[in-house]
Amino acid sequence: MTEVSGMNHAPKGKPEAVVSKGEFVIAAIGLDHGHIYGMVNGCVEAGASLKWVYDKDPEKTDKFKQAYPEVNIAESKEQIYTDEEVNMVLSAAIASERSAIGNEAMRAGKDYFADKTAFTTLEQLDESKRVVQETGKRFFVYFGERLHVESAIYAGELINQGVIGDVLQVTGFGPHRLGKGNRPDWFFNKEQYGGILCDIGSHQIEQFLYYTNNTEAEVVHSKVANYANPDKPGLEDFGDATLVGGNGATFYFKVDWFTPKGLSTWGDGRTFITGTKGTIELRKYVDVAKEESGNHLYLVTEEGEQHIDCNGKVGYPFFGEMILDCIHGTEKAMTQDHIFKAQELSLIAEENAIQLKPNL
Repeated sequence: MTEVSGMNHAPKGKPEAVVSKGEFVIAAIGLDHGHIYGMVNGCVEAGASLKWVYDKDPEKTDKFKQAYPEVNIAESKEQIYTDEEVNMVLSAAIASERSAIGNEAMRAGKDYFADKTAFTTLEQLDESKRVVQETGKRFFVYFGERLHVESAIYAGELINQGVIGDVLQVTGFGPHRLGKGNRPDWFFNKEQYGGILCDIGSHQIEQFLYYTNNTEAEVVHSKVANYANPDKPGLEDFGDATLVGGNGATFYFKVDWFTPKGLSTWGDGRTFITGTKGTIELRKYVDVAKEESGNHLYLVTEEGEQHIDCNGKVGYPFFGEMILDCIHGTEKAMTQDHIFKAQELSLIAEENAIQLKPNL
């Protein structure tokens, strides 16, 4: 995997198993997005045993087996659904197909872990909520820009410790490199990828809810545009939105596909967090013109200024917590309400967005 492509960004961390071999078995269905590798890495590092993979495209399954030689290639989804050893299904299928796979998996008695965005319509979201209630199974979403970034995880720890007081404002920037020639056709079809605010915007909204400890929020304003890709009319290459949380905390974020070729990584993702007693800035993937490494956290409090290198500091606890939640019926990793609210707000932001008609 390469840092140059966000689609193939698959972090690897230090293995910290929370279960013994064979105690929690996973399978992958749908390999349309490279995030599946990061999802599997996180689960395997937490002790999960990878048993099956299925995709309609044998080239994708062959490549997957090269990365994970222990995996068996299934002949159908049903072969996975009927295997009683399988505890959880992972999927990075085409975005519009992810919730349906999840519903099938949960009805087959499996917990489910989808790449973001797991939903491209509010109707899909409502249906999966019903299936969760009917089956008692879990529907997790891979919000990797927090869950698989150590600086973002450590920021949450500092906030929970009260280091910067109460969080009153968050600003997020999520630029990505387009790599247009290497993207599949579905990536440019809005019905399939859901729109930019629904897709990569979901990372941003999830972080806002988490850092501000909000269970509710309102989308005040949102915009989308295709500024520079007239050959791909279904693509939204820019989007932004403003939200207000139930506790009054505010949020502005911007996402786009305009990372210049000269940047050493796929996107200069940054988050700015203002609290009543201090501020945090995250430079997640690079510190431009200074350090090609990521996971830089800048903390300012009444005591002074700090630059904290978060690499190797906290690891990726979400994956082990998710596995234990599935086993014990707890909600330590992330609550279902939090996941569904982040997805709902992303869908509302997309649905209500002003469609800009640039004339630059």
